[in-house]
Amino acid sequence: MTTASVPAAAGPGDLHGHVAELHVIKARAVAGPSDRATEAQHAKGKLTARERIALLLDEGSFREVEQLRRHRATGFGLEAKKPYTDGVITGWGTVDGRTVFVYAHDFRIFGGALGEAHATKIHKIMDMAISAGAPLVSLNDGAGARIQEGVSALAGYGGIFQRNTRASGVIPQISVMLGPCAGGAAYSPALTDFVFMVRETSQMFITGPDVVRAVTGEEITQNGLGGADVHAETSGVAHFAYDDEETCIAEVRYLLAMLPSNNRESAPEVDCDDAVGRRSDTLLDIVPADGNRPYDMRRVIGELVDDGDFLEIHERWATNIICALSRLDGSVVGIVASQPQSLAGVLDIEASEKAARFVQMCDAFSIPIITLLDVPGFLPGVDQEHGGIIRHGAKLLYAYCNATVPRISVILRKAYGGAYIVMDSQSIGADLTYAWPANEVAVMGAEGAANVIFRKQIAEAEDPEAMRARMVKEYKAELMHPYYAAERGLVDDIIDPAETREVLITSLAMLRTKHADLPSRKHGNPPQ
Repeated sequence: MTTASVPAAAGPGDLHGHVAELHVIKARAVAGPSDRATEAQHAKGKLTARERIALLLDEGSFREVEQLRRHRATGFGLEAKKPYTDGVITGWGTVDGRTVFVYAHDFRIFGGALGEAHATKIHKIMDMAISAGAPLVSLNDGAGARIQEGVSALAGYGGIFQRNTRASGVIPQISVMLGPCAGGAAYSPALTDFVFMVRETSQMFITGPDVVRAVTGEEITQNGLGGADVHAETSGVAHFAYDDEETCIAEVRYLLAMLPSNNRESAPEVDCDDAVGRRSDTLLDIVPADGNRPYDMRRVIGELVDDGDFLEIHERWATNIICALSRLDGSVVGIVASQPQSLAGVLDIEASEKAARFVQMCDAFSIPIITLLDVPGFLPGVDQEHGGIIRHGAKLLYAYCNATVPRISVILRKAYGGAYIVMDSQSIGADLTYAWPANEVAVMGAEGAANVIFRKQIAEAEDPEAMRARMVKEYKAELMHPYYAAERGLVDDIIDPAETREVLITSLAMLRTKHADLPSRKHGNPPQ
């Protein structure tokens, strides 16, 4: 990489010459450092920063900011290497005609490492996104702080983190990981709303494999430590993971179509040909009446939403709960649903954290929340208790209680114990609660309840098993019949499952003008 040379200045009265000079300089900035650097990027299976921006934004819509910015650092040979852009491309364009701001690290220049000028460009585009009230997408492919610039480079991350936090809940922030992201740099994606990763080429970690080996003696690869599948399945850091950049960026566009531009606007609505009153009699066959039989809640969601289309968030992490964005009659909704196919749909630490963050995101951006319950309780176990299931479960409770968007719950089968309360029950502020005819709302399952309440009678009976069966039947008849909750006003209606779609859509239409007054406070203090 060499210092970009500037053509000789044009004559003072020759504006055509100045324009020609400008085009030469800009062409050099767009081309990047060299063809060899571009070939090296492609050889890794990676696109260049400009190729990525072209995939993200509508054709011809990108407007670059500070294209000709160059660093002013000296020492360690930097004074001889002053490429245009300083390794990051910033600007705005449109996605489906809506304004979106973007910055993309150019790995061909200083490995995409962040220096003072580089950071200043990112700070500026973040400030512009916040002021304009438009989403911000970061296309990350950088080697961390530019070591040659010392703490000046490191401080640049602080400015990014501060702006990530200021923008939180104000504009959607999406981080797309397309290369390495190590050390403190990884905290910026963690502060954003959504993280996308590409398998094999993107990694995130605070300390890399070499440091891990030196400190703990453990041998592990970069992908094994912080690859896309690790973060999508194990850590929960990544919401989405894809095999290639093209698919990944196409899905970013799809997600943006589901989100409002900022917290003062509504998510985009689309025309819908799927009838509001479409019956879904298939639901009666998808969901078994026997509460012990599993089924795939995704099939239920597919029957309810427009054209069966929904985008699942964190699909491979905490699979006992589903979080998804979809549409009902053309309007965006957030869906939180138990997944009986995984751990019987119980709530545990990871499921509570996953759903809590999703509920907060929906509430921040005025997206109504539909909750589909089939939850037998919290997962028991020493690991869960010692891991803090109390405080982690409280995160989901806090998120629901704090949410002011329209909230509708549907109890499909089981709704037991504290998990029933936490999953947006009427008692914590759900606007409407519906139930299907086979619902069971109770403190616990009939078998467990009978063993507690009738322990003495069962122990003293000549035939304990027969007595237990009799007591279970009696408990069910008295306290767990499907209409018990409705008789006490804990659910608003028992509905035909086939009519659930129409019930949800008409209820959301009524709640469209919902307004909630909150007590004055600086902010709450949520469970940690």
